[in-house]
Amino acid sequence: MTAERVFHTRGLKRVFHMGEVAIHALRGVDLDLYAGEFTVLLGASGSGKSTLLNILGGLDVASEGEVFYRQMDLSQADEALLTRYRRRHVGFVFQFYNLIPSLTARENVAVVTEIADQPMTPEEALAMVGLQDRLDHFPSQLSGGEQQRVALARAIAKRPAVLLCDEPTGALDSTTGVRVLEVLREINETLGTTTVVVTHNAVIAEMADRMIRLTDGQVSESLRNAQRAAPSSLQW
Repeated sequence: MTAERVFHTRGLKRVFHMGEVAIHALRGVDLDLYAGEFTVLLGASGSGKSTLLNILGGLDVASEGEVFYRQMDLSQADEALLTRYRRRHVGFVFQFYNLIPSLTARENVAVVTEIADQPMTPEEALAMVGLQDRLDHFPSQLSGGEQQRVALARAIAKRPAVLLCDEPTGALDSTTGVRVLEVLREINETLGTTTVVVTHNAVIAEMADRMIRLTDGQVSESLRNAQRAAPSSLQW
């Protein structure tokens, strides 16, 4: 059975204007992403991968072209619709954890569960990332890897159909980064969440179902992996 297409883009362009200078971040991206797929967007700094991720997540809008989430035309959506889309369908994980320092791990996750339609409990989400024993610790009492796992728990607590991750291991050492990648893959396999990870690290692509390489704002290569590598086997 053919997997359901979750994202569909055609001719996607994004131009930023700085005075009289036009910066072409995306130059006509054609892309399809499918339900349950674990995809890595690979590229050097400035290749357009984070811009593409932000458009898929409804944090930014294209200058030209079309982008659909299932039957929803994000290129024509107003801010109110994009807000509902982000709230109901998308979980975000960024390089920096964006945790609220005055809240415990449990309370940081609860910030999301209180506005979601059918969320997990904070305890369930934190258990999924292996932090069931750190529920009442504040961010300052957690390591960098643990803080990133709290951010992951917060992202998945609303049971999103899509999980978008922008350099989720960029601020971590290699050992801690591997643990975060293991958790990401477990979430993808357990929840069936369509997962997209932006990175400049080619090694991370080995754990994905598909690697899409961006160069100068265009898709220059799209490869499917015959077998995903275990994160613990990756060489950093």
